[in-house]
Amino acid sequence: MTDIRNLDLDRPDAPVRKPKDKTRSYRIAIYKGYERFWHWSQAFLILSLLFTGFGLHGLHNLLPFGMAVTLHTGAAIVLMTLWVFTIFWWFTTGEWKQFFPKNENLWNIIKYYAWGILQGASKPYHKRLHSKQNPLQAITYVALTFFIGSTLWASGIAYLFYNMWEHYGWANQVFTVIVFLHTAAAWGMAIFVVIHVYMATTGEPWYHYIQSMITGRDDVELTDAEVAFLEERQGEPLDTSPAKH
Repeated sequence: MTDIRNLDLDRPDAPVRKPKDKTRSYRIAIYKGYERFWHWSQAFLILSLLFTGFGLHGLHNLLPFGMAVTLHTGAAIVLMTLWVFTIFWWFTTGEWKQFFPKNENLWNIIKYYAWGILQGASKPYHKRLHSKQNPLQAITYVALTFFIGSTLWASGIAYLFYNMWEHYGWANQVFTVIVFLHTAAAWGMAIFVVIHVYMATTGEPWYHYIQSMITGRDDVELTDAEVAFLEERQGEPLDTSPAKH
């Protein structure tokens, strides 16, 4: 099975892709083991936080209040720990580049997911070896991390240590703002989860992207020159995408 770690197209001697070069789809192990572990662990923890958080706000009574508080706090601590390790992994492996926003075909991608996909339009963007996220995904993940994520963590930590600053005269007013920000960010995260699940089912077949995040293998567009270069380094043929056979 061809592994992305052995397919380095950033080397100085790698072929340079030209705008008119034709490409073909190859199925490659593109998502690393830790990447998949992080994705599914984060998904479980976020859903746990949403479930317990909504219970604390009275949207359901499926858990006793005390248990909901304990589970919510525990899941938050585990998720923050996971994020610390993941950010370290991003920067030590260079994976942070995958989330760097691009504006390539951005408007066409927005139109595609908004209504083009419902009309059977072709995708305006294809996954490439060193570009796992399309521009819309990259911008969304950056916004999620810097706005929704940071608001959740900052307000959640302030909420958790309320007893340490509740004696100040401004505590009640600030606490009201913190509760509002935490709740608003939680709803923002819930909306993201719904959209993310929808996007995950837009593959061909519908479970393709879900399967890719389980197996680690996905379809990547390569030119003939890139394939020849990579096969020479790999010492074996690349696997073409089953959909392209």
